[in-house]
Parts: sequence; structure tokens; C-alpha cells
Amino acid sequence: MQIQSIDDLQNALRKQLYIADRGLATATFLALRLQRPLFLEGEAGVGKTEIAKVIAGLLDTNLIRLQCYEGLDVNQAVYEWNYTRQMLHIRLLESRGERATEAELFGEEFLLERPLLQAIRQTNQLANTPTNTPPVLLIDEIDRSDEEFEAFLLEILSDFQITIPEIGTIKAAQPPVVVLTSNRTREVHDALKRRCLYYWIDYPSFEKEYEIVRAKVPNAPAQLAQQVTGFIQELRQVDLYKIPGVAETLDWTAALVALDQRALSPDVVQDTLGVILKYQDDITQINGQTAQQILDRVRVNA
Repeated sequence: MQIQSIDDLQNALRKQLYIADRGLATATFLALRLQRPLFLEGEAGVGKTEIAKVIAGLLDTNLIRLQCYEGLDVNQAVYEWNYTRQMLHIRLLESRGERATEAELFGEEFLLERPLLQAIRQTNQLANTPTNTPPVLLIDEIDRSDEEFEAFLLEILSDFQITIPEIGTIKAAQPPVVVLTSNRTREVHDALKRRCLYYWIDYPSFEKEYEIVRAKVPNAPAQLAQQVTGFIQELRQVDLYKIPGVAETLDWTAALVALDQRALSPDVVQDTLGVILKYQDDITQINGQTAQQILDRVRVNA
């Protein structure tokens, strides 16, 4: 798909049911045009991961996802050797009275590609196709990885090449489309941010969140969608351990539609708080009178 302007991108995202404000659309457009990684921060559930999926759909290319976690290392992120297959190969040769050479055991057929190597290799494979569109590499929740892995990632994002001692250096024909996300459970080093275009995705306004609900859950009655959005907006003003994101808004709306609700009531709010609040202390704090007060305000403002 040809995206010639920020407006084109914003409209294309909207057609994919992703409602992006002008700032996010601008950052995304520049990341695509300048072939720079896009670094997205924000609270959980505001749409950071989703935009990478939508971009892959718009570009009609593959999405390669690296989910970060504590202890993530090169073996899980870049490549490792298929030791089981290597052992079977050794035993097969021994049964024939032959010996395996190092070149045989560490060849392409025994290499297991992990997301970072997959992204670089697919870039090379797609370079000769008619679309010539590189894959989208999603490095999700980089803040959950260790600082050592973050430092390793700096080299990848600078040169987009990986050296495998037994094979050599594999370099991308062109940079993949890279989206990094962070929930800011820790600060990511400035050196990583400098290599990226940065954007903070905040909780949406009432108008934007209502539009998202109407787009994502089109079978929801208008009154229900409005009240759900208003209730979530009010919840975000309360001192909770975990504030509900847009993902919870959509989950709650879908759940209420499944229950054939056309509007919020005290009973249905109490019965379904577990859809939007994930900690018992938060549920206890909101349950009962507080939920009733929030619902009363929502009804007045509707």
C-alpha cells in the first residue's frame, strides 16, 4: 500500500480500526519514511503492540515478534543450534563408520533462527520480490529484558547485521520496520532511544476512546458504549494499583454485549468488575458505593 502522507497513514490506520491521533501518525510515518525504529512507551493496554500488527497488515508483510522478558539472551532472541538434530547426524555418520566435521555440524540446516535473525534474513529474501517490503519486527516490552540484552540490541539496530562465528556475517539488504514497546517498568537507556523515533501513547480522551469502542465493538448499543467509556474515564481518576487501559474497555464492552446489556446498571457493574480490574484490592475499593457514585456521574454526563 502506498502511503504518501501523514493523512494517508492516519486514514489507512482508521480503516484497520486503529484510531491514531496526529502525533502518533506523524511518528509512525516518519519511522517508515526514514527507515528508523519506532520506540513507543505508555501504560499497558493503550495500543502499542497493536500498531505493529496493523502496520504489518497495511504493508502486506510479515510480523516477527520478539517478546522480551528477564533473562532473555542471544539463544532466544537471535539464533541457536539444533543440538538434537546435530546429535542424530553424528550417530548416523558413526553407524556408517564416518565422522562428522565441524563444517557439517554447524551448517545452515542445523541453524535455528530466532526473531532478530529471522527479520534480517526475511529482509534479504523479500528484497527480490515485486513489493520489496521488509518485515515488521516487533520488540515487545523491551523494559522487561536485562540491560545486557538492551546493550546487545544497540548493535543490531545500528548496523542490522548479525555475526555467526561458524557461518559469517549476515547483513540486512534493507532495515526491517522496527517497533519497540515499553511499559516503563524501568527506564530504557538513552543510547537505545537515540537510535529511535520516540512517542508516548497516553490514555485517550473520552471522544477518542468512544470512537475506538464504536469501531472495535460495532454491535454495542450507543448508550452502552458511551456509559462504558465514561465509567472507564472516571476510574482512571481513582488511585488504583492498575488503571484499566483501552484493552480493558474493549473487553468490558464485549462482555456486556455478550450479556445482552444495553446500558450499565449497578448490579451488572458489580458482577463484571473483574473484567476491567485485575487486583482484588482495586475491586474492593470500587465495589459498592464508589461504583454507584461513578455510575451516577456517568449517567448525568451522558
